[in-house]
Amino acid sequence: MNDFLTEDTKAIILLCGVFGKDRSEKPLSLAEYSSLVRWLIEVKMRPGDFLKKDTIHEAAMGSGIDKQRLESLLDRGVQLGFAVEEWQRSGIWIISRSDADYYPARYKKHLKEKAPPLLFGVGNRSLLKGGGLGIVGSRNVDQAGEAFTRQVAELCAYNRMPVVSGGARGVDQISMNAALEAGGVTIGILAENLLKKSVERNARHAIAEGRLLLLSPYHPTARFTVGAAMGRNKLIYAMSDYGLVVSAEHKKGGTWAGAEEELKRENSLPVFVRMGNDAPTGNSKLLDLGAISWPDSIDKNSFRQHLHDLVSESQKNRLEKESDLFDLQTSHEPDSVEEPLPADDYKDELQLISKPVDQKHESPASIYEAVLPVILTKLGSPLTPSELAESLEVNKKQLDAWLKKIVEDGHAKKLSRPVRYVAINNNIAQQGAAPDGNSAALHCRR
Repeated sequence: MNDFLTEDTKAIILLCGVFGKDRSEKPLSLAEYSSLVRWLIEVKMRPGDFLKKDTIHEAAMGSGIDKQRLESLLDRGVQLGFAVEEWQRSGIWIISRSDADYYPARYKKHLKEKAPPLLFGVGNRSLLKGGGLGIVGSRNVDQAGEAFTRQVAELCAYNRMPVVSGGARGVDQISMNAALEAGGVTIGILAENLLKKSVERNARHAIAEGRLLLLSPYHPTARFTVGAAMGRNKLIYAMSDYGLVVSAEHKKGGTWAGAEEELKRENSLPVFVRMGNDAPTGNSKLLDLGAISWPDSIDKNSFRQHLHDLVSESQKNRLEKESDLFDLQTSHEPDSVEEPLPADDYKDELQLISKPVDQKHESPASIYEAVLPVILTKLGSPLTPSELAESLEVNKKQLDAWLKKIVEDGHAKKLSRPVRYVAINNNIAQQGAAPDGNSAALHCRR
């Protein structure tokens, strides 16, 4: 890969990038850019076609973005030239979502149209394929958490498994530094100042040795913001095979929010969490959302296999609990590491946007039909998803999928502040309920 920018990438930087001193027009947000790409799909064009200028009026009409704004953003060619020259002088390269051969396939597969349009990077570009263990945690980690983080990072290095983290003070820096010191490989997903981080002494040496990749969806000199840090969290998980939460405050901070977001995702990665007397309360609460307890001991020579076995066991236990609850059998194949999308010109980008963001995830019809009367009976009065899940002793992720379908089918409605559900079609509940209020086909444990 050379530092030559494709026409598509040039157009995307002009539309979405921050550079130069002119702030008269705000660059497109992720949602706005995705709207523009949908229009490109309809007319069978590419981002690079915007550089011809004769398509801007139609693009504005089709995407709902102001024509003057598009023109002003695309007129920044001179500023872009100076900015790119400066970035490349500092060793920073840029790839866009349309660079099918280089853009991380994991981001497209895992995040779909929420994958960032641009990525700025420094270091070993072969690491863009991702993989490894994403290690996250609070900035103010205690001694036990620090020792645990170092130990796990060294295990990763020993097994040639990349450590993926965010570069921030605390768990992030500890895990990345420990892995590099042990001779391992690290991928840092940064929320601020990629340029500054890349010239630090430790980073320079690791980059020169090909053991470090630094990535950021933000301007190379961007300052820290809470929003940027929160947006960075999903990129850490999406780049990894597994996630590991070292320390999280219950319902507070970016670590909790990032883990919660990932665990609730339809195609979520396995997320491990540190347990024990020294672990914060938030860690144990993540177990309720589907996280997996990190083992007390692990053989460094079978590290990868041990993680794989723990994930398989967790999935098996969850399925056994659900079939125990409903007296029905379901089939499940563990998610495998996602393979890169075929590099077929602009095909990746078109497929990315044309697919729905939230694809419906339904259980087999027989299970849904059996569960429906039971859920509607419980929803005779408004209940939150957590209350309903606790009442039924069912996995909350599966319950969320059923509740979504029940609302779509018009059997219940969703209330807000707080989010609750209540039945609006009691006939099904009455027809399917057993004398004790539960379906004859389903048996809830008391």
